[in-house]
Amino acid sequence: MALHKGPEKHEARRVSVNPFFGEANPVGGMAEAPPTHRLPDAPLPPSTAYQLVHDELMLDGNSRLNLATFVTTWMEPQAGVLMAECRDKNMIDKDEYPRTAELERRCVAMLADLWNAPDPSAAVGCSTTGSSEACMLAGMALKRRWAKRNADRYPGARPNLVMGVNVQVCWDKFCNFWEVDARLVPMEGDRFHLDPQAAVALCDENTIGVVGILGSTFDGSYEPIAELCAALDGLQEVTGLDIPVHVDGASGAMVAPFLDEDLVWDFRLPRVASINTSGHKYGLVYPGVGWALWRDKEALPEELVFRVNYLGGDMPTFALNFSRPGAQVVAQYYTFLRLGREGYRAVQQSTRDVATSLAGKIEALGDFRLLTRGDQLPVFALTTAEGVTSYDVFDVSRRLREGGWLVPAYTFPANREDLSVLRIVCRNGFSHDLADLFVDDLTRLLPELRRQQSPLTRDKETATGFHH
Repeated sequence: MALHKGPEKHEARRVSVNPFFGEANPVGGMAEAPPTHRLPDAPLPPSTAYQLVHDELMLDGNSRLNLATFVTTWMEPQAGVLMAECRDKNMIDKDEYPRTAELERRCVAMLADLWNAPDPSAAVGCSTTGSSEACMLAGMALKRRWAKRNADRYPGARPNLVMGVNVQVCWDKFCNFWEVDARLVPMEGDRFHLDPQAAVALCDENTIGVVGILGSTFDGSYEPIAELCAALDGLQEVTGLDIPVHVDGASGAMVAPFLDEDLVWDFRLPRVASINTSGHKYGLVYPGVGWALWRDKEALPEELVFRVNYLGGDMPTFALNFSRPGAQVVAQYYTFLRLGREGYRAVQQSTRDVATSLAGKIEALGDFRLLTRGDQLPVFALTTAEGVTSYDVFDVSRRLREGGWLVPAYTFPANREDLSVLRIVCRNGFSHDLADLFVDDLTRLLPELRRQQSPLTRDKETATGFHH
């Protein structure tokens, strides 16, 4: 949803049309420059309209050099062809597009098996536009289950959700939109994510659930999901409170199953009621597709599910929006089919290798201190080393942007607002060669940065477009 405001004067600027856009008559191509903030009075030739939009978009950053985003920026050409063939299919029309619906069902079944559901055939799930929607759906299920268990006290009682202060902003939105109190575990010292005992201390009879993050966006670290579940088991033994866990695996749920097979974080833990992931992150699909899964039908209240009949069968649907393209779901199935477990393992291992190698090379420069090393998510955070006073991470981010590299700089939340970091996300397509070019550019910048009298940043809130 666009929230941008248009200019005060809509006629302040028009798009400039190159004479050569007029294919038969160069002068004719300049007959009218279309306005930018209202519909033109007359049509344009398709080649002219294309070129105008294409030229303006050249000013966007290069997505392959964007080390801020987790979102997939490269897929095979065959995937692009499939997506083009399916972009006109509306995912919600399951009776019109039963095969697309079937591919969605297969993806859910594959994820249920990948995440060790007790009975993959009994697990329920759905595709979404991304992890944000998936988290909203999971939160709704947690709240509805809590409300049913506490029907004698709700709506009088105010529900709450416990999570680390490092959660993605979609969880703040959920709590705001669905009137749930957010109880946040702050960072402390060198702990940059949720602490199980601190989380349990915030739980009470109004807690609808606890969110654990498998791959924090702040530094790429996994939260201790098994320890969190064990702490909640202990709480239940003492108080009788049975509080479920939702695992926000937006990134890590498509990394850990392949690279950290011994890590127990998923449906093997009975307290884990639901898991989400972003297919368009380390699921290796262009945006936007996400997935939400519940361990069984009991974890997802039936009244939240709408049912669509197609081909004489029964197709449950659970979504916030209605119409959306089926292309990304098809691309997800293609990628599952194309790579399999061994293929995903190879891709994710390569990405992690790039991350850990790059982290080591940056540390060797001597100007930076690593907070994480890319050995969980292929993501790491760093700050300036002790003794570096002539520049800060915001200066580094700004100077790297001059070379096309988008590296976010930001301050951590409570209780570590004193810590400002750079974060580098390595994705499939960001190769060792590109990483070496990045180190070369960073190395060339350092002498100039070291010669500064002091950091140039005055307002850290506006120094970067990244605030989470």
